[in-house]
Amino acid sequence: MANFSFDIVSEVDMQEVDNAINQAQKELAQRYDFKGTKCSIEFNKAEKKIILLANDDFKLKALQDIMEGRFAKRGVSIKSINYNTPDNAFGGSIRQVAEITSGLPKEKAKEIVQLIKNMNLKVQTQIEGEKLRVISAKKDDLQSVIAGLRESNFSLPLQFTNFR
Repeated sequence: MANFSFDIVSEVDMQEVDNAINQAQKELAQRYDFKGTKCSIEFNKAEKKIILLANDDFKLKALQDIMEGRFAKRGVSIKSINYNTPDNAFGGSIRQVAEITSGLPKEKAKEIVQLIKNMNLKVQTQIEGEKLRVISAKKDDLQSVIAGLRESNFSLPLQFTNFR
């Protein structure tokens, strides 16, 4: 009897993130309410970190909104952004570091396994590094798992790949 399977991953297209940041920087330069301020958005590709620099909390929130809007337009999930607490920078401004999370950490994979077990379907799960493989004899059970995980509002963006 043939077994069917698929993988659950949490990946972010870094080129799309880069494009979204570039568009946000262009919008920041064009907007009238940011003229003459020290506000900026910087992207460190190697460390997958975005640095937001603003004059005050209001401007910081506006920078986040600009960036999240550009992410949404580029098809990058906002769930992949992990904001650190803002801290004071030079000249009375505020700096906030946002990290781009990709991959499925072990703790989150275990949470997903528990969610799948609670569905009471005849499927097997295996944690394989930064992905989770779900195996079953019936394609319908696998599709039910995918539908159930899409309904649950999980804290990471999930993609379902290698459906065989």
